[in-house]
Amino acid sequence: MASIRIFRAASRSFLLSNGQAVSRQLSTKSSSIKSRGALLVGSALGVSIAGYGLYKSKTNSAGKDLSKTVQAIFTPPTLSAAAPPASQPSVWSPGKDHALYLWIHVKPTASPREVAKVAAKLQKLVDAVVDPALKDEDDEVLAGVGFGPNFYAQVSGKTRKSYVYPYRKGSLGEMPSSGGDVFIHAKSNQISKLFELCQLFIKSLPKDSVESFEDIYSFVYQNGRDLSGFIDGTENRADDEGRQQVAVEKETGGSYVITQKWIHDFNVINNEKPKTMEAWVGRERGDSTEISKKSITSHVARMTGGNGFEQPKPVEIVRQSMPFGTVGKEAGLFFIGYAADPYNFEFMLDRMVGAGGDGHSDDIMRLSKNVKGTYWYFPSQSELAKLA
Repeated sequence: MASIRIFRAASRSFLLSNGQAVSRQLSTKSSSIKSRGALLVGSALGVSIAGYGLYKSKTNSAGKDLSKTVQAIFTPPTLSAAAPPASQPSVWSPGKDHALYLWIHVKPTASPREVAKVAAKLQKLVDAVVDPALKDEDDEVLAGVGFGPNFYAQVSGKTRKSYVYPYRKGSLGEMPSSGGDVFIHAKSNQISKLFELCQLFIKSLPKDSVESFEDIYSFVYQNGRDLSGFIDGTENRADDEGRQQVAVEKETGGSYVITQKWIHDFNVINNEKPKTMEAWVGRERGDSTEISKKSITSHVARMTGGNGFEQPKPVEIVRQSMPFGTVGKEAGLFFIGYAADPYNFEFMLDRMVGAGGDGHSDDIMRLSKNVKGTYWYFPSQSELAKLA
C-alpha cells in the first residue's frame, strides 16, 4: 500500500498548502469543482493502485522509483510569502552595551564611487576586527552603513522615497540640518572593538577623501535609561519580526534612518521638579507608565498625535538611541531610528517644532538641545554589494 499512502499524504499536503485558493474557487463554482475534483481523485487513485500492482511485480528498486514518481506528481511546490531582501545587520537587530556612530563628510573633490567601494566592504572590515570563526555574542559587532541623499544619488541613483532632511525651528529651539555623506552604525558589547572598527574604516578610505568626521561612542545607562532618568525606547516592538516590519522597506530590503545629536541641560534635569519633567515627557520617571491626563505639548502627545490615554500611534520607528558623552564636557542622547518610510520621521519632527498643524512644540526640548541631524538610506545587502 506504499503508493496509496504516498498519494494520500500528497493529497493532504496539496489541500493544506492550497486551502485558501480552493476555498476561493468553491465560493463561486462549487458544483463544477466537485465534479472535476472527483474525476481528479478517481484518476489519481487509479494511477496509485496501478502503481501498487506494478510495484508488487517488479523489484524493490523499481518500486522505489515508482514511489518517487508518484510523489513527485502529487507534491505541489512549496508556497511561502515573499520576504524582503536581506537588510544590513544593524537595522533591526537587538541592541548591545555600546554603539559607534560615525558621521562622515566627504570632500567635494573625492570620488564618491571609490568611497562607496570601501563602505560596501564594511562587513569585511568587521570580520578583520572580530574573527567570524571565533566570535560570540559578547564580542560580535553588528554594523551597517548608510548614505546621505546627494551621495547615494551619485553612486546608485534614486531611492524609492525621497529622504531630504529640512531645517526646522520651533518656539523651544531649532533642529539643524547637518547633512553628511557616509554614516556607520555599529553595535557591540566591547567598546574597544568599535573603536578599532572606526580606526580601520577611516584608514581604508581613499587618501584625502574625508573633509570631516565625528565618532561618538554610546553606552547603556542604568539598565536602559536616558541620562535624564527616563526609560528610552518604551514603544519599540519587542519581537524581531515586528521590528523588521517597521524598519525595512519590503520592496528593497533597505531602511531609512534618522540621526540626531542631543545635548542635555543638566542644570534643568538636576534642579527641576520631577513632576514637572514627567509632565513634559508624558510618562512617570520611575517605570515609564504613561500619564493618563497629559498636556498636548508633552513628548508622548507630540509623538502619537494627541493627548488621549494610550493614543493610537499613526507611525512607528525602531529606536536604537543611546546615551553618550562625559561628565566634564557635553553629554546627552544620540537619537537614531530606522523606518520603512521617511514620512514616519517627518510626522514626528514636524510635531516637535509646532509644524504639525496645531503650533505646539515638544516640551522635551526644555531639557535637551538638538545640535545636529539628518537622514540616511541604509541599502539592503544586495544593493550594497553592487557598490563594491
